[in-house]
Amino acid sequence: MRARDLGIAIGEGIPAENNAISDVAGVRVGHTTLIEGDSVRTGVTMVVPPEAPLFSGCHRLNGNGELTGLEWVRESGFLTTPIGITNTFSVGVVRDAIAAASADEDAWSLPVVGETFDGFLNDIRGQHVTAEHTHAALEAAHGGKVEEGSVGGGTGMVCHEFKGGIGTASRRVDGYVVGVLVQANYGRRERFRVDGVPVGRLIGDRIPLPGRKEESGSIIGIVATDAPLLPHQCDRLAQRAGLGVGRMGGTAAHSSGDIFLAFATGNRALAAEGEIPIRMLSDTEITPFYDAVIEATEEAILNAMLAAETMTGRDGNTVHALEPELLVEVLRQF
Repeated sequence: MRARDLGIAIGEGIPAENNAISDVAGVRVGHTTLIEGDSVRTGVTMVVPPEAPLFSGCHRLNGNGELTGLEWVRESGFLTTPIGITNTFSVGVVRDAIAAASADEDAWSLPVVGETFDGFLNDIRGQHVTAEHTHAALEAAHGGKVEEGSVGGGTGMVCHEFKGGIGTASRRVDGYVVGVLVQANYGRRERFRVDGVPVGRLIGDRIPLPGRKEESGSIIGIVATDAPLLPHQCDRLAQRAGLGVGRMGGTAAHSSGDIFLAFATGNRALAAEGEIPIRMLSDTEITPFYDAVIEATEEAILNAMLAAETMTGRDGNTVHALEPELLVEVLRQF
């Protein structure tokens, strides 16, 4: 189930073919999902760009989290590896596995890996994600439709006190495409909004709350576009993902890691020697791309919640899914 299956269209923009980050040509997504016994609810998701390096930028809304390799992104303006997303305690193994998977064993690599905390549902201290799981997610990466909800790195995540996880969406902008993928694991229910409607307050406890006592968790957002943007423009796109989170009711709480990365595929062969011809979209034309990022981020978060199913995990903790029929019911009040 996705937002548009219910007739919910966030904003005014038009999605591309799959309404996913994979609508940006050459971008692939793969997952490894680990659901084992009573307490393993985790995994890894890989976002694989069409080539490296690509111009890239990033933004930190609140920094109680990790997305490795960002110092080099800030310094150079380049994304040089696939992007991994997993749980907080598995960043190291995923990072090392991406480095080991380099096509050229002599190549320099500083992998980009993000995390959110799945310890409410998952035995996170058991560190169940392995290098083999990362390699499997890389091998499974594909274009087209992207699996959402309780898959990959999003398996054990909670969003606005409903079941969260992986979500994605896209928008067409002046002949280009903007796509967003999130791992959503943040927020209080009473602040949850859909297209401006305070659905969290309207639903209340009609869907049981998981019982966590504070707003914990984080969100990782990956933005991709085929527009010819330079690194400083990618920074500005990444920043707008935070506005999408805010429109959904996220507050970037003290305990939250809200970190976003954007990359642009409109310039290629950036590793060539000597003088490299570069294309650039004028800054006067970039505002519609901001709109697209904001809308796609909102819709990606909602898609993550709608695709996820009720899950019981560690210590018998249960997180209930957002019920599509109830969501439609409260939206109809507006």
